[in-house]
Amino acid sequence: MKCACVRECVCISLIAYQMAASSLDAEAAAAGQQDKAGSGSYTTAATAHQIDTDSWQQVGVLLVVGFNCAYVLSFSNLMMAPLGWGWGIACLLFIGAASWYANWLLAGLHVIDGQRFIRYRDLMGFVFGRKMYYITWFLQFITLILGNMGFILLGGRALKAIHAEFSSSHSPARLQWFIAATGFVYFAFAYFVPTISAMRNWLATSAALTVAYDVALIVILIKDGKSNKQKDYNVHGTQAEKVFGAFGAIAAILVCNTSGLLPEIQSTLRKPVVSNMRRALLLQYTAGAAVYYGISVAGYWAYGAAVSEYLPGQLSGPSWATVLINATAFLQSIVSQHLFTVPIHEALDTQMQRLEEGMFSRYNLGRRLLARGLVFGANAFVTALFPFMGDFVNLFGSFVLFPLTFMFPSMVVLKIQGKDEAGRWNRIWHWSIIVASSVLSVVTTAAAVRLIVHNASVYHFFADITHWT
Repeated sequence: MKCACVRECVCISLIAYQMAASSLDAEAAAAGQQDKAGSGSYTTAATAHQIDTDSWQQVGVLLVVGFNCAYVLSFSNLMMAPLGWGWGIACLLFIGAASWYANWLLAGLHVIDGQRFIRYRDLMGFVFGRKMYYITWFLQFITLILGNMGFILLGGRALKAIHAEFSSSHSPARLQWFIAATGFVYFAFAYFVPTISAMRNWLATSAALTVAYDVALIVILIKDGKSNKQKDYNVHGTQAEKVFGAFGAIAAILVCNTSGLLPEIQSTLRKPVVSNMRRALLLQYTAGAAVYYGISVAGYWAYGAAVSEYLPGQLSGPSWATVLINATAFLQSIVSQHLFTVPIHEALDTQMQRLEEGMFSRYNLGRRLLARGLVFGANAFVTALFPFMGDFVNLFGSFVLFPLTFMFPSMVVLKIQGKDEAGRWNRIWHWSIIVASSVLSVVTTAAAVRLIVHNASVYHFFADITHWT
């Protein structure tokens, strides 16, 4: 029986490998053709922001520092604690590799029939029609809004933690005041640094801040892990809680690996846009992933199942180290959050500004003030109303990122290749991705909604959360 099982596993592995290899060969050929097309002339949609200006090294560094943002301070609790060591490491590696492949595939769809798609919704609308355009825009809008709320909450927590270190009062200022301050700082940065390309002058500073709090975190986590002799790595809760927690962790792992905004980020790249984007993705999924995975695993190793939802609140290091980590994480998040919010700014700027004038003309400055104020004002208010970190991460990881990352690229490939060109194994491969990601999206969304209902019953509106478990 064991031999039969082994043979069956080997056969399944070979079939999966053959499907993947067939798919990769077809997609690599298509990408080569599109890179050749991209090296010549193509048409692009009108936009108020810069396109076709940045190197792949700049975009690669932007992705590395963008994904090594303040969210990493919560990933040990959200990703590892609900899964434990075995399933946790396996899911980290599998979902990371799957996200890399899916984004590699999507990067190859940036230029089709001589047209460059600088927005994800434009690509889906071109291939599937107007209805898909609006569906994609809705999903991206949810991604941007929920992701930005998570950044605002993390920034508010960091400021509150710094204030608590210097406050002699046992009742420091409410979390909502720090959320409002964070929203204002994010607004100011988005106003004066309006585009992704304009962020180039801030990359060195962001990278230095990332290194500062990552190194400080790792050092203290190692010290705490060595001194903690009673670590518990068991997954606790009822069977239902374990299952829902595991699916929530899968959604969180997807959040830490992808954004659902690749075409918008790729739009800033110089030609050849496909190969340059894939080089930038290689940097993200090697150097970048090594850091944010490393901190997530180190946090779980140091504290086990008791790891906090916000790591700096659990560190045993000196006061100055806590202040350093929170301060650098807050400052770095100013740059990181902008990367994941720019697409919504681009949509508003393109609609509201005069495209024939510069970004800093008097008219466009006034319109941008209104647009940025509406976005960050609304986001800060809702964040202050519902200050529950896990909800933001799990919900947009489940509801929107599974379709944007896995389903839609495979749908586009099947549509543009057709039955004759795609081949049998290629069709099976992409349909498998579509079906599997659809199921995971439904199940992980249910897990995220369950978490929201739970937190809504525990906390009240405008809750002043002073500790995180």
